[in-house]
Amino acid sequence: MLRFDTQWKDYYRQRLGDGETILRSVIQDGNRIFVGSACSEPQELVRSLLPVLPEHRDLELVQNLSMGSIPEDWSKLQKHCRIKTFFIGDRMRKAVNLGLADYVPTYFSSVPNLFREDNSWQLDVALIQVSPPDEHGFCSLGIAVDINKTAAQTSGTVVAQVNPLMPRTFGDSFLHVTQMHHFVEYEEPLLEMTHTAQSAVADLIAQYVSALVDDGSTIQVGVGRMANTVLKSLKDKKDLGVHGEILTDAHLYLVEKGAITGRRKTLHPGKIIASLCLGSRDLYDFVHNNPEVELYPIDYVNERRIVSKNDNMVSINSALEIDLTGQVCADSIGHNLYSGIGGYVDFMHGASMARNGKTIIVLPSTTTDGKKSRIVSHLTYGAGVVSPRTNVRYVVTEFGVAYLHGKTVRERALALINIAHPRFRESLLDEGKRLRYIYQDQILRPVYESLYPDRWERDQIFTGEAAGGLPPSLLQPGQWETEGVFPGDLKVFFRPIKPTDERAIQEFFYSLPDQDIYYRFLSAMKVFPHRNTQAMCNIDYEHEMAIVGVTGMIGNETIVAMGRYILDQKSNMAEVDFAVRAEWQRLGIGTFLLHTLCEIAKSKGITGFNAYVLAGNRKMLSVFYKVGYVVHSSLEDGLYEIEFRFDEAARACITDS
Repeated sequence: MLRFDTQWKDYYRQRLGDGETILRSVIQDGNRIFVGSACSEPQELVRSLLPVLPEHRDLELVQNLSMGSIPEDWSKLQKHCRIKTFFIGDRMRKAVNLGLADYVPTYFSSVPNLFREDNSWQLDVALIQVSPPDEHGFCSLGIAVDINKTAAQTSGTVVAQVNPLMPRTFGDSFLHVTQMHHFVEYEEPLLEMTHTAQSAVADLIAQYVSALVDDGSTIQVGVGRMANTVLKSLKDKKDLGVHGEILTDAHLYLVEKGAITGRRKTLHPGKIIASLCLGSRDLYDFVHNNPEVELYPIDYVNERRIVSKNDNMVSINSALEIDLTGQVCADSIGHNLYSGIGGYVDFMHGASMARNGKTIIVLPSTTTDGKKSRIVSHLTYGAGVVSPRTNVRYVVTEFGVAYLHGKTVRERALALINIAHPRFRESLLDEGKRLRYIYQDQILRPVYESLYPDRWERDQIFTGEAAGGLPPSLLQPGQWETEGVFPGDLKVFFRPIKPTDERAIQEFFYSLPDQDIYYRFLSAMKVFPHRNTQAMCNIDYEHEMAIVGVTGMIGNETIVAMGRYILDQKSNMAEVDFAVRAEWQRLGIGTFLLHTLCEIAKSKGITGFNAYVLAGNRKMLSVFYKVGYVVHSSLEDGLYEIEFRFDEAARACITDS
């Protein structure tokens, strides 16, 4: 009954004391001691603990992430105390790989149950940091609820550093003073983690990721410089929600930009849900007494079934290495342990289960020194598989996006090779052939520009005469966007063709009526084998360009139109052609394609276009006459040869010969 009257104050005062004195009185040989996580590490208690450790034997110190006063060199204390960590940070990496500390590979969501149910993890002493008690005797765990709350609830003895600078956060962050046993009042700045360094590679990756995140998505993003850059790239999104284990300053940036509102969340609408904060004092001030932010224990936040209740859940995490089949290593470099599993798999599974969920893996194409590819034929010897092949949907490097979900090993390998660094693509192709992952005659596009030319990507809306005037197949729900596009309007995304479009191109050609095939190829082609379609997809974007119009999600798109040109370097003229699915014709798509190809060709200094069109193909002929240049045409044996130059703008002038 202490909780609801003033007696808690007496309880609190009676248990106040000096850190070192308290710890000497409670720690015994063989104890297992928990230390609070990350930026919430109780530094004064750790400093008080260090001189006590040499007085004992066979102690275990358990922590999630060491960032503060625990020394990096543990050699002098190893005979007295062994460290066990669930995540390897900078301060523990050397000790773990020298065998002076232990890494526990486990999902963050499962850690609290270790404390509750596993006798080998029974905690004797927990050192935590809390805010001062309120008028009812409740203290907040502030910026780190994660595993701290369960540790405090299950430990034999709880020692709390009471710090007035610890924010008071909402959610499930509170402990009553009667749930703790000793208190050390000590005010000091909380640990901070900020990322200021940026890179061109991270910026490019962030641009690709931004295109994958829709307005209204609920996001979870890992921690680090890459994650920071990716988050900031989402500043122009609308109504993003947050459900993730970590809040950083980059999240605060998105809140300030108005991108994070949580209005469209299906779970905890309007609330930012997290388990801990890793950031600056500005972030800590933001979460203090802020009902918009709620922090919960890690086994709630990371629970896969809970995560999956967020529609449009997007999980974005980094990797150290990925093989051609989609296996991801994120916690080690060969045998050298680097970080940890953390919430990686929890959120990958949860997002995969969510309605319209997405999982995105981001990684630079090479190691920092540029000497090794991070996309490999097989993981480095000793590397751990953090995420299996089954959970990865998107993989993003600075060279583009690979979509792996539902793809064969052959399709995965080809997609990943094409977003690897160009310097390593040929060797990866050779390895893929050796392993029989891909066709033995598979080719790669010549690399004239190292990056896929995304500057030619664009959305375009096409409007029919009336909604009822469009073909029924184009009027189904989901065929148009709800914002700025109305029934009867169709949104098509145009982009340069990719090597991974091979199957989609085959399906496009097979969808065309026989007459359109004849018009397109000037012959009655019946099949479109790999040897032909792969040549159409593997182009250099310099002497040959192909633009496709697509609908559907990135990586799972349907091609509805295609236009391309091939340059004759002797004449500097390019031969152009295009085709549109029958049900998508008469909307202006062919005209848009031709104008786009003209724009690209002119930017590359090409003189003009020529084309060969059957006399009966009146629809294609009309498109050329609308191009805006003087069209020269000649008819022979039922075939028009058409030519126009970009330096001859049309003045209602068409010449025939």
